[in-house]
Amino acid sequence: MSINDGELAVAAAEAGAAVVLERYGTELARFDKAPGDFATQADLDAEEAVLAVLRSARPDDVVVGEESGRSGAAGGEREWLVDPLCGTLNYAARTMLVSVNVALRTRTAADAGGGRTSAAASADPFAAEVFWTDGDRAWVRRSGRDEPLVPDAASSLVDLNLDPPFPSAPTFRAARLLLDDRFTARFRPRVISSTLAVAWVAAGRRAAYITDGHLADSVHFTAGIALCQAAGCVVTSLDGGPPHTGDEGLLIAADHETHAALLILIRSQW
Repeated sequence: MSINDGELAVAAAEAGAAVVLERYGTELARFDKAPGDFATQADLDAEEAVLAVLRSARPDDVVVGEESGRSGAAGGEREWLVDPLCGTLNYAARTMLVSVNVALRTRTAADAGGGRTSAAASADPFAAEVFWTDGDRAWVRRSGRDEPLVPDAASSLVDLNLDPPFPSAPTFRAARLLLDDRFTARFRPRVISSTLAVAWVAAGRRAAYITDGHLADSVHFTAGIALCQAAGCVVTSLDGGPPHTGDEGLLIAADHETHAALLILIRSQW
């Protein structure tokens, strides 16, 4: 039976999440990638589980895995981006704040830049939830049932990505918002160090998310951005322009009022 791209993204993310959950708390080999950055055997095994699902259903598609790199014919119009375990340091420290991210980018001759994300899923292995989109609408799936994602800023919780690198420094640093009385008077900062927080904005569990970085075609962020856009969040670069333009970075807010307030605080650093 044929499976559509949205359901395939869910199935692939669930396959990776099953591995992450199974390996949690076990002794895992570590593989250094860069100073302060590493993968575990769980990352590699989860990625292989995700890729097996994608390759079985879409053997002609290009796949880009965080750990294994690119596979498939160059120049393909369909490209899957796979982050098998976002929050590896959390996971290695036995902290249950991680996600498995899968996103499909489709490109045609009419598309400008990187095309569009036509399907995506972000799975939370420990909560047994999958946040997903078919490119137009967004849901969270629990126990096989889907509920629409509805952004809501009522919590006033804002997640800040404080992990390096900081390409916008010294002009902008998310950490400086913590010292701004205007920020702490209105918002309550959180740091979970996983793009699970991006999905939480779409789900109404966070008012906003802020990160620095060059995030175009990122295996980490593409799924979360697609979820938020499909759910109706306000998604821009740090300077308020379209994502992946201008000053780069990412500002995602549940509504325009929250976005405008945070944009003022960000701009005050320039």
